[in-house]
Amino acid sequence: MNEQQQDPQGSNQQQEQVKFELYQKHYNEQDFWSKMKRYAKIAGYKVAELALQLYYAMQSPNTPAWAKGVIAGALGYFILPVDLVPDVAPAVGFLDDFGVLTAAVITIAAQITPEIKKRAAEKLAEWFKKPE
Repeated sequence: MNEQQQDPQGSNQQQEQVKFELYQKHYNEQDFWSKMKRYAKIAGYKVAELALQLYYAMQSPNTPAWAKGVIAGALGYFILPVDLVPDVAPAVGFLDDFGVLTAAVITIAAQITPEIKKRAAEKLAEWFKKPE
């Protein structure tokens, strides 16, 4: 992948800060769900929401290969046991993950359909139940 990548609409995207392709090999579905189940509440609603939206976009047959590459890189970074800010650090441990996931969602925003958002929201409702 080049430093500048041409998106389908023709605008240049700078990939200097987040090199998604470096982390693609670390993504796999089993590790993703393992990390989500263990850390979703610790990471917080927004991190979990972004990760789930990316995951469900990855599962969609309508998501193009270039977007799946971005998603695999972002989720690979998310599940990687060693990252820039350790995830066990309270309150700040998932800030780097939040940044990478946000960058990926912005990059592939057109692929995150209302159905994908709905599926993510349903899963989040299971994990983040409102007190009665």
